[in-house]
Amino acid sequence: MSGHSQSNFDAAPALREIAREYAEINIDYFAGRLSPVPLVLSDSTSLLGCYRRDPRRIEISRTLVLSQPWGSVVEVLKHEMAHQFVFEVLGESESETSHGPTFQRVCERLGIDARASGLPDAKPERSPLLERIRKLLALADSPNQHEAETAMRMAHRLMLKHNLERPDVEDTAANYGFRHVGRSTGRISEVESLLAGLLGEFFFVQPIWVSVFRVGDRKRVSVLEITGRHENLAMAEYVHGFLLHAAESLWRDHKKKHGIRRDTERRAFLAGVIRGFAEKLRRERKSEEAAGLVWVADPRSDSYFARRHPRVRSTRYTSSANTQASSHGRAAGRDIVLSRPIAEGPSKTTRALPS
Repeated sequence: MSGHSQSNFDAAPALREIAREYAEINIDYFAGRLSPVPLVLSDSTSLLGCYRRDPRRIEISRTLVLSQPWGSVVEVLKHEMAHQFVFEVLGESESETSHGPTFQRVCERLGIDARASGLPDAKPERSPLLERIRKLLALADSPNQHEAETAMRMAHRLMLKHNLERPDVEDTAANYGFRHVGRSTGRISEVESLLAGLLGEFFFVQPIWVSVFRVGDRKRVSVLEITGRHENLAMAEYVHGFLLHAAESLWRDHKKKHGIRRDTERRAFLAGVIRGFAEKLRRERKSEEAAGLVWVADPRSDSYFARRHPRVRSTRYTSSANTQASSHGRAAGRDIVLSRPIAEGPSKTTRALPS
């Protein structure tokens, strides 16, 4: 998206997609009670979006569309539609400010970001929990396999205990959010689907594939969205990038070791790696359960997810055959140790775990 300039940007396709999003949001979130308004791209550099009463319209920043992921555009649109709902449907006008109690209640009920400024789902403040996790993962870099495995288990156990000991009285909706992780794609691969399932099974987030518009090539594609507590989102995003990078590195080692020249079996091997790592985590979970650390669903997380996705769509993928490459990948995946964040790597999804 950064390759587009304001001067040569054709706004028509983006506006068509924004209109499509408006129609779907109106049905899913507002029960079709909103009367469609003109949608325009503004040249404002100070406002991400704006609902105007006179002339009646919703403006979305052209800079936002060109510089930010489509998910951010959709969240800003939801915010402005909530303003429209409060004014046109609920009739709140002069009685309170535009971001007053009624608007806040509507956003809370629908899972919409109610903040008056800033990009949706801004990252949380510095987290003491993530700082402790980061230090443990640094220890997992130890050349001693036993020490490395112990450090990784301690890091995951710390996340588990944090989620089990969550103080419900302080656990407000503001503690929950979403992130889009990985690449946007026209076709969800088996390894991407398995990795999404792994995050949902072991890292306290809820994954879902959502449709987004890729402005650069004007295509509808899918991207992985995860929802949950902010600390869990940061950890899951890190794990996602780490495992993709690790799987690719293991494939290169496998090719070199066995004198393989082509990437014909690459996808099967990568999927095997994710399966193998999931098997490893399942074994470790049994020891956690034996110690009395049993994870149960988080009702607030479930509620947040349900508000964001009133209509859940399922996605199918084709499973690879149990080939030799898949078996080799599985064996390699069982030996992966989550360690300190990787500064750089071949995968664009690689992320450092924030402090």
